[in-house]
Amino acid sequence: MNELEDLKKVKETVRPVRNVLVLAAGSFLLLLSLLLAVSLGAADMPLKTVWQAIFQFDPDLQQHQIIREIRFPRILGAAIVGSCFAVSGALMQGMTRNPLADSGLLGLNAGAVFMLACCIAFFPHLSYVYIILFSFLGAALGAGIVYGIGSLSKNGLTPIRLVLAGAAVSALLGALSEGIALYYEIGQDLAFWYAGGISGTSWGHLQIITPWLLLAVIAAVIISRSITLLSLGEEVAVGLGTKTGRIKLTAALIIVVLAGLAVSVVGAVSFVGLIVPHMVRWLFGYDYRWIIPGTVIYGALLVVLADLAARIISPPHEMPVGALIALLGVPFFLYLARKGGGLV
Repeated sequence: MNELEDLKKVKETVRPVRNVLVLAAGSFLLLLSLLLAVSLGAADMPLKTVWQAIFQFDPDLQQHQIIREIRFPRILGAAIVGSCFAVSGALMQGMTRNPLADSGLLGLNAGAVFMLACCIAFFPHLSYVYIILFSFLGAALGAGIVYGIGSLSKNGLTPIRLVLAGAAVSALLGALSEGIALYYEIGQDLAFWYAGGISGTSWGHLQIITPWLLLAVIAAVIISRSITLLSLGEEVAVGLGTKTGRIKLTAALIIVVLAGLAVSVVGAVSFVGLIVPHMVRWLFGYDYRWIIPGTVIYGALLVVLADLAARIISPPHEMPVGALIALLGVPFFLYLARKGGGLV
């Protein structure tokens, strides 16, 4: 009976017509933000020039070169990073029923940066493909340690206990990363990933990470119904025929891929995967068949706007994107920690 009541509660929160309109509105806002992000910066460029750079590209014009080779890959990289962090956060929150789950708060980002430090220190000439693979391994390492520590408690994996374990593991891995940076004198190389920035993104990077993102999002959509059932509780999911072990393993692999991809581009940025899924659930309801597409769009929108703000607040200097997002994320985290409760 409780299973049917939980499912009914989920269905009551979903309004397909409204959700389609919200997705359309989010897509329009994302497109608008992409155009503004390409147009605005240390050197503002008219939208007409942006349009010409897209459809009437002239390699002899410096403005067209800046738009095509610098701003476009950077802005698209910001969108991809936002989608990666947001979808991974949504999957983590649904799978674990932990409203505080985020790749930055649960050690995945710190693990990825630690492996990047090892990569730069011991294998400095590896290609970007291998840097991404190291990020995957690091994200898996961070998650494994955090959940291993959290599971040692007799009272189980409570949200606050997981976050505390994540904070401790993140601090440890961060200290090890800094130690490696100091000993091998690679602090300047790692500064980009510590601060969180997208300025170094190139078309080559996008060609490598975009297929991974598409595969991970498609896989997330495929298992989205099962994640909805897991978000109601493992007993409910099992009672409705869900193979929870297989779904959790699949979701964990998707989360590691998405977190590793994002860190390899932007560094250890936290709170995107915390803020966006909660906002999307408020907009779309509790069905992950809507939440996953929603986090793709609104996660991209958040990071694109944050990157734009980072460039226009004090030109020609830039603020770290991670710092701006943290200004939103920390109060939101404190609000959720005080509120407590589950996702449904």
